[in-house]
Amino acid sequence: MSAVAVSVFVFLFLVVTVMGFAAARWRRADLDSLDEWGLGGRGFGTFIAWFLIGGDLYTAYTFIAVPATLYAGSAVGFFAVPYTIVVYPLIFLFLPRLWSVSHRHGYVTPADFVEGRYDSKALALAVALTGILATAPYIALQLVGIQSVLEVAGFGGTGNWFLKDLPLFIAFAVLAAYTYSSGLRAPALIAFVKDVLIYVVIIVAVIYLPTQLGGWGHIFSATSDSFTKFNSDNADAIAAGQASPKAMIPPPTLHWAYASLALGSALALFMYPHSITGVLSTRNRGVIRRNAAMLPAYSFLLGLLALLGFVAVAAGVKVAGDPPNPQLAVPQLFENEFPPWFAGVGYAAIAIGALVPAAIMSIAAANLFTRNIYRAYFRPDATPREEAQVSKIVSLVVKVGALVFVLALSRSFAINLQLLGGVWILQTFPAIVVGLYTRWFHRWAVLIGWAAGMAYGTWTAYGVASPTQAHFGGPLAAFPGTDTKVYIAATAFALNLIVTILLTVVLRAMKVDPGEDQTRWDDFTADVGDEGVAAEIDPHTPAHA
Repeated sequence: MSAVAVSVFVFLFLVVTVMGFAAARWRRADLDSLDEWGLGGRGFGTFIAWFLIGGDLYTAYTFIAVPATLYAGSAVGFFAVPYTIVVYPLIFLFLPRLWSVSHRHGYVTPADFVEGRYDSKALALAVALTGILATAPYIALQLVGIQSVLEVAGFGGTGNWFLKDLPLFIAFAVLAAYTYSSGLRAPALIAFVKDVLIYVVIIVAVIYLPTQLGGWGHIFSATSDSFTKFNSDNADAIAAGQASPKAMIPPPTLHWAYASLALGSALALFMYPHSITGVLSTRNRGVIRRNAAMLPAYSFLLGLLALLGFVAVAAGVKVAGDPPNPQLAVPQLFENEFPPWFAGVGYAAIAIGALVPAAIMSIAAANLFTRNIYRAYFRPDATPREEAQVSKIVSLVVKVGALVFVLALSRSFAINLQLLGGVWILQTFPAIVVGLYTRWFHRWAVLIGWAAGMAYGTWTAYGVASPTQAHFGGPLAAFPGTDTKVYIAATAFALNLIVTILLTVVLRAMKVDPGEDQTRWDDFTADVGDEGVAAEIDPHTPAHA
C-alpha cells in the first residue's frame, strides 16, 4: 500500500461524500415526492444532464471490463465502441417521445407508460420485474469495480473476512446514506467530479504511458506477439476446447457475433430503468436531443480506454487471482506505471465512477417497485410522501442485496448473470419503443412475446459453456440451425417480435379486448408548459379525460 496513493484516493472520496450529502440542499425542494427524490424535480438542463446521463451509462465496471476484455485477448472485446455510437441516433428518435408522454401524464417509470398505453397491469408488472431483475446484478458489478480498486490499492486486512471487506462496507454505507437523503440530486452533482477525473486520467494515460513503453507501434506489436505466443503454447488446449484463443481483430467466424453484440447492446441500453430515469429528469425535449448529439464524446473516451487493455499486455502487467482476474488489469497498470499520487487519482476515478451509476440504478429499481408493485397491488391510494418513503427504503434494500451478492458469490458468477441483463431488458423493447409509435400490438400478444423471449434467452444463456464455466459461459450462442455465433439477446428478441406479431394478428381477428389506450397522439410531441404536466396529473388518469 502506497501512503501517497491512499491519501489522494481517500481525499477525493471524502470530497464526493460531502457533495453527496450537500446535494439535498442543491435546487432545494421537498424530497418527499418521487418527482423530486427520484427524478430530481424533472428540471435538469443540458449541462447537468450530459454529466448525469454520461455518468449513468459509462459505469465503473465499463472502465474496468472493456480494457480487461481486450487484455484477456477477446477478439470481440471492442464491440462496446461501435455500440455506444449506434445507440445515440436511436435515442434521438424515440426518447423525446417517451419524455413528452411521461411529463404529460406524470409517469415516473417505463412501466407506468406501458400500463397507460396498453391498459395492462400485468404487462406493466412484467416490465417492472424485468427492469429490477436486469438492474440487480448491474449494481453488484459496480461494487465489484470498487472492490477491484481496493484490492489493488492494498486496502483491507487479510484472513478475517470482515477486515478484508471493511473498506467496501464503508463505501457501501456512504453510498446508501447520501442516496437515501439526496435522491437523484446526489449522483447528478457527483457526476461532475467523476467525469472530470475519468477524462483526466484516460487522456493522461493514453499520452503518458506510450512514452514509457516505446510508442503505440511497439504496444500493438508487443500485444500481437504475446497473443501469438499464447496461442502457440496452448494449441492443444485450444483445440480441445479447454482454452480460448487470443486475438486483436475478430476472425470471419466472429463477425456476426461482433455485429450482433454491438446492435443488440445498443437496442438494450436505454431499456434499462436507470437510463430512462436519467432522461426523464431533464427539463424538456431539446435537452434530450442535444445530449444525444453530444454524448458520443464519451464513445471517444471509451475507445481510448479500451486501448489500455493492450497497454497492460505490452507493459507485462500480471494480475492476481487463480485463475488470474483480468478485471484488475487497469488498476494494476496504474499502480505499476504511474507516480503514486496519480495512481491515487486513477483509483478514485474508477471508484467514484461506481458511485454515480450505482446510486441511479438503485433509485430506478426502487421507483419501479414503488410505482408498479407497491402502489399497483398493495396501496393504490398511497400518498406522494408515502411513495417517496417506500422508494428510499427499497433503494437501501436493493443495495444491501447487491452487497450480499458480491460477498457471497464469485465474481465470475456475478459477471455471467450480468450478461443476462441485456438478454432480459431487450425483451421490453416492443412494449416500450414500439408502443411509442403504434398501438397495433395487442397487449396480450406483447406479454406472451415478452415471456417467450425471456424463457428462450435465459435457457440458451444457461446452456452456454466456456473453458472456465459450465453454465452462463458467455453472451454468444449458435444461431438456431447454424454454427454461426450471435448475441443471445438478439435471437431472443427476434423470437419475441415474431410471437408478438403473429399473436396480435390472431387476437385482433378474434376481437379480443385490446384495452383502452390512455394516451392521445399529441402526448408524444408535447413539450413542457403544455396542459397536464408532470405532478399536475395522476399517472393513471387519461390525458383526454
